Amino acid sequence: MVRECNRASGRRRWQGGGRTRVAAGLAAVVAALGTAWAGAALATQAGGAVGATDSLGDAQAITLIVPFSAGGPTDAVARALAQALTETSRQPVRVDNRAGAGGTRGAAEVARAAPDGRTLLLHHVGMATAPELYRALPFDPRRDFAPIGRVVDVPMTLVVPVGSSLAQGGDPVRSLRSRADRMVVAYAGPGAASHLCGLLLAAALRKDMIQVPYGGTGPALRDLQAGRADLLCDQTTNTAGPIRSGRLEALGALSRQRLPGLPAIPTLSELGLPGLDLAIWHGLYAPAGTPPHIVARLSGQLVTALGSPAFRAAMAEADVLVATPAMATPAALAALLAQETARWSPILKKAGHHAD
Repeated sequence: MVRECNRASGRRRWQGGGRTRVAAGLAAVVAALGTAWAGAALATQAGGAVGATDSLGDAQAITLIVPFSAGGPTDAVARALAQALTETSRQPVRVDNRAGAGGTRGAAEVARAAPDGRTLLLHHVGMATAPELYRALPFDPRRDFAPIGRVVDVPMTLVVPVGSSLAQGGDPVRSLRSRADRMVVAYAGPGAASHLCGLLLAAALRKDMIQVPYGGTGPALRDLQAGRADLLCDQTTNTAGPIRSGRLEALGALSRQRLPGLPAIPTLSELGLPGLDLAIWHGLYAPAGTPPHIVARLSGQLVTALGSPAFRAAMAEADVLVATPAMATPAALAALLAQETARWSPILKKAGHHAD
């Protein structure tokens, strides 16, 4: 059984269809995962360009498809970068959130778009995990897209409601293990970073956990803050603000070292879960067949935008690491996608988990 929260009434309900369980055999490969890397995005408010436009006009506007809900971590990175890109390139960029099917709906739309550089995709590690998670994937991540570059590493944090007993004791990992099969772990949706992180956490604990999908990170965070869920593992683009403001409590960071902007939060390795290191990389893609000179121009604009002081400050506020210019190239993103596909494939096969 899968427990879902009725967010309109605040009541919990049970929905048939099979409670999501995580195979204990995945625990053996958690340590092999290592730290993922993060990549790039462009964005604006849906339906409108960020910043001033110039004589190029709307006919030259770029539509950036974000395959997740507005307000989520990928969307947050995209909108911050859009401001910088629009100011440096003087070309309007519009965000179009096409959430659904773990990011595959929006990605499929870009794969079918005209290869003219005016329709782009911002996606995260889901490009590497989709081939294993979806048995009827409508695109090939490595064949149907032209990589442009990657931009950021987004760390992950484990957060709980304020006042949670998990944050009150001296041994949160022991508390997690003892209560794991009764805990509601919220995640944004199938294939989301919070979903993958929840799978890895359950495997590291060697426990079954109730995994509850939501229609995006925003609803999941709201139910967590209201106490209708017990735990969420998500990117700092969404958790750093609530942690600092006292709206959520952090149990630990999924990083090798403590996060500079949140130094009071111990790593999960410090708490007794070694090897559970995870950061989420994002990549910027055009449809396959986009002319090389257009890909090169877009990659160059991306590198310039990465140097924006405002963008770098916004990313630092969420403990997001901005990539070097060498990382923000088509070749670097193509290599990363191939590497991460090979890394996640055996992990997900051992989990025996599908999102469709």
